[in-house]
Amino acid sequence: MRKAIAAVAVGWALLAACTAGGPAPDPAASAPTSLTVAALKGPTGMGLAWMMSQPPTGAEPTETVFELSLHGSADEITPGLATGKLTLACLPVNLAAVLRARGVAIRLVAVNTLGVLHLVSKGLTVSTWADLAGHTVLATGKGATPEHVFDHLLERNGLSGQVRVEYFPEASEVAARLAAADSAIALLPEPYVTTVLSQDPELRLALDLSAEWDRVHPDSKLVTGALVALDALVRDQPEALAAFLAQYQASIAFTNAHPAAAGVAIAELGIVPTAEVAAAAIPRSHLTFLSGAEAEQAVRGYLQVLYQANPAAVGGELPDDDFYLP
Repeated sequence: MRKAIAAVAVGWALLAACTAGGPAPDPAASAPTSLTVAALKGPTGMGLAWMMSQPPTGAEPTETVFELSLHGSADEITPGLATGKLTLACLPVNLAAVLRARGVAIRLVAVNTLGVLHLVSKGLTVSTWADLAGHTVLATGKGATPEHVFDHLLERNGLSGQVRVEYFPEASEVAARLAAADSAIALLPEPYVTTVLSQDPELRLALDLSAEWDRVHPDSKLVTGALVALDALVRDQPEALAAFLAQYQASIAFTNAHPAAAGVAIAELGIVPTAEVAAAAIPRSHLTFLSGAEAEQAVRGYLQVLYQANPAAVGGELPDDDFYLP
């Protein structure tokens, strides 16, 4: 279900002229630029929460209006990008590649979320990949990026064929089975990791797949989410795009630096169930802001791994060079 949250207008110069008794500007001449921005609930939307709930700070005044909304699934966002009703969106990075392959005119503007997958153990000591040998791992994401990433890391750590993975449709089911077991290992994303750790003192955080990816792929990143923009916005309204990016980057920085305050905003927007879970999940959600060559390098290597595992995961072909915003 679509949940429209906020329209942030930042036209202080226009407001000052009106309140100071000066002449009213021509409405047609002063109509602000409006950017429609969509994000998903979960980690890819967490960095936007502070911006959605607070007046903009730390950026130059602008007459750009940001119409921000949160959605429960990517299916609620992609039609808006295809029709041009949305100008910006926070999406799984592989979905951005798929949309590009299908002819949707979007560019990758920034990486906003690195890996959110973690291995959690109960009743078993798991501190290295070798500890997984001979065990079953409960997971979600069959046929999707979690399976491709996990299989790839198993292979890179010499464990192909030595670990059984049992997949379930939803992460909530994996969490429930982990809680009910005497001993188990599960692959879970945030914020489920924080939720299960807070509910069961016997659970232990075993491996952070983002850190493990960095170890075997120092030239790329395990990337979960990206910010994409319509090509027309990049081409025709660079100042409006820059205004949004400045405030979005500040919002992500605030969230990482002040997880308790940001956690309240995240919970109030329904992104994560409680402020406490949100605050604890922020460090393990790897919220970031990578742009330009840094974002391109991070994403290229990651998409290459997905393409090798299953070309359909990136739309059947790797994105062309123009996909990446310099």
